[in-house]
Amino acid sequence: MSKIRSWFFTGILVMTPLILTIYVVWAFITFVDNLVVPLVPIEYRPSYYLPFSIPGLGLIIVFLFTTFVGILATGLFGRTLIRLWENILNRMPVVRSVYSAIKQILETVMATQSDAFRQAVLVEYPRKDIWAIGFVTGSTKGEVSENVNKKMVNVFMPTTPNPTSGFLLFFPEKDLIFLEMSVEDALKLVVSGGMVVPKRKKKS
Repeated sequence: MSKIRSWFFTGILVMTPLILTIYVVWAFITFVDNLVVPLVPIEYRPSYYLPFSIPGLGLIIVFLFTTFVGILATGLFGRTLIRLWENILNRMPVVRSVYSAIKQILETVMATQSDAFRQAVLVEYPRKDIWAIGFVTGSTKGEVSENVNKKMVNVFMPTTPNPTSGFLLFFPEKDLIFLEMSVEDALKLVVSGGMVVPKRKKKS
């Protein structure tokens, strides 16, 4: 009986992540399709000529449109248009703050030269002898750095099980323990609440 119970729970551990992943992916594809496909004229939809619809058509349209915008933005006309659009947004009191913040975050995360979220660290938080995992987002600069006479590091402290929310804290670099595990493994550890522990790579 104990073996059957063990096999059952093993089956749950194997099947649950797979089923949830399929569900989330399918729900996302369906959401995008329902949002984008209705914007396409009926005569241009594949389902107009085929007896069935094509799942993921919305994602394909979004991908092609985003790529086209990227191509346009690299040209002189595109850059001029973007500057004009940003000038309009910068004249709007609330909108300009939101747009500027989102743009800076995306540029920081996506820039190839950026070291944002590429290093997991162990920090003593929220008090002595209690430790938490954080992610280095860069060196502390600007007014914060000028008011502290130490070499500080920006650390994002994620929450469990939702790592997209958390806290921005400034730590002295000497107080950080830099981990060998990858950011992906550290995120798994945080999201799982400590149940998924990555194996430490053996030093050669």
